[in-house]
Amino acid sequence: MSNVFRTILLLRSPSSAFSHGFSDSPLKSLRYLCTSSEIVSSPKSASLPSNPVQLNNNSKAVIGLLANHGFSESQISDLAKRYPKIFSMNTEKILSPKLLFFQSKGLSSPEIVKFVCSVPCVLTGSLNKRIIPSFDYIQAVLGSEEKTLTAIKRFPGILGWDLRTSVGPNIEILKQIGVPDSNISSYLQRQPKMFLTSSIRFKEAVERVTEMGFNPQRLQFVVAVFALRSMTKSTWDKKLEVYRKWGLSEEEIRFSFRKNPWGMRASEDKINDVMGFFVNKIGCEPFFVARRPLLISLSLKKRIIPRGYVYQALVSKGLVKKHANFTTLFNSSEKRFIEKYISPHKEQIPGLLELYEQKLMDLEDEQVIFVLKEAQLVFN
Repeated sequence: MSNVFRTILLLRSPSSAFSHGFSDSPLKSLRYLCTSSEIVSSPKSASLPSNPVQLNNNSKAVIGLLANHGFSESQISDLAKRYPKIFSMNTEKILSPKLLFFQSKGLSSPEIVKFVCSVPCVLTGSLNKRIIPSFDYIQAVLGSEEKTLTAIKRFPGILGWDLRTSVGPNIEILKQIGVPDSNISSYLQRQPKMFLTSSIRFKEAVERVTEMGFNPQRLQFVVAVFALRSMTKSTWDKKLEVYRKWGLSEEEIRFSFRKNPWGMRASEDKINDVMGFFVNKIGCEPFFVARRPLLISLSLKKRIIPRGYVYQALVSKGLVKKHANFTTLFNSSEKRFIEKYISPHKEQIPGLLELYEQKLMDLEDEQVIFVLKEAQLVFN
């Protein structure tokens, strides 16, 4: 049946339901499609209802239901393209109860629309056997409906899992190692998707993090577990090799990881590029950068390179001390950066703001590559 709906609902002709709203005119075209020789001769034609108008009315009912819940025509059209199965579902028994459930939990119409459009399959799972039990499980762990909604908004797809068998064992592993419930719930609320992994891989990550000296009582332990879990062992080894090429020891690399585990999630190229810019263009020592792993996660194009030019100008004029408040300079908000590092020095360095804004505008991809090549980033 989904093939038929794909044919019906993906029409882009001027007379389609999505070009002229939800009028009766599309039914003529739909009825024609359902009785055409092309569809009748389809191997799946036997699964079609005997009355094609009934099929058309069902799709029209789904469209009406979604429209009443705030979905726009373009959003409905997109759902039809990505998940046509929805348009063959019973509105009263299947779709409407799910939308009303989300509404009863405090989600607004725009939130429900965003929710469904991001993960359409959430409407296909059983309300009583999957959606409600998953919602209740998250709420039992987090302790409040408000926190549960925050977690679900971050990753709606979590409602499609049996959380007692997927998330439950991983939470138990953390508890057994001594991770406080508050740290578990905090991370489940912020990164629910991270808990959806095999318990075997999850336990391996926990053991490796423990060996590295992380304290299970600290939230950083959980962060490190999920940072490791997000990459394979071979990927981890490749990133270690990049740092080694910059002369860092194993202990220095581990120090960097302990300070900011998410810094290791950057690609090998990104690590290499950032290290190269700070070492060869700014004049930092490799371990100086590694001790500030937050720098690795910043954007080269929007943050590091343009602010690097400002930093060099300020240092050359003696307006800031070399490497003083280094992380703050590169990590502060745009407003704070201009207030602290540009505005106070307009007289000493005329055109400093213009220089900075121009670098932000000019740094297209090819110019970023040029700057990085100047920093001699390619290893021989």
